Amino acid sequence: MAQTDLSLYRNPEYDPGGNAFKRLLWFYINALIFKTSILPINGLKILLLRMFGAHIAKGVVIKPCVNIKYPWNLSIGENTWIGENVWIDSLVMVSIGANACLSQGAIILTGSHNYKRKTFDLITNPVTLEDGAWIGAGAIVNQGITIHSHAVLTTGSVANKNMDAYGIYQGNPAVKIRVREIE
Repeated sequence: MAQTDLSLYRNPEYDPGGNAFKRLLWFYINALIFKTSILPINGLKILLLRMFGAHIAKGVVIKPCVNIKYPWNLSIGENTWIGENVWIDSLVMVSIGANACLSQGAIILTGSHNYKRKTFDLITNPVTLEDGAWIGAGAIVNQGITIHSHAVLTTGSVANKNMDAYGIYQGNPAVKIRVREIE
């Protein structure tokens, strides 16, 4: 039976965007300003994200200790909240609509690996969170998933499939448990 051999891992077709200097500079800015609670200045974070190519609308709140892989692959709509310890693994595009909420510890993944290949090839797909979506604390949204308008992924749940608008999803894998009603 064949075995995984990570020494054969290559990713020539994947382009993270930005040149090597830009990626290195972002690495340090992300570590010193975003992934820490030393500088909890929201306006500075928004400015830096925009300088690195992210589309950030007005009213966005980014809490301390947020990890963003590549800001040039990020778009966030108006009045969206990004909670403490959120990880946005934006290897490819992550689009977050207006009035969305990523609660503390939520993870947005755009990449995985092909476990069927001994070379463990990288697989990437964009993630979309539409307007009003809420990703609960510690929840995970996997690559290629669309969380439709005002859907909720409850605390600690894992989205492996697209979620219907106004659906409330729970579990691993997340399943629809009811409809979200907003008064």
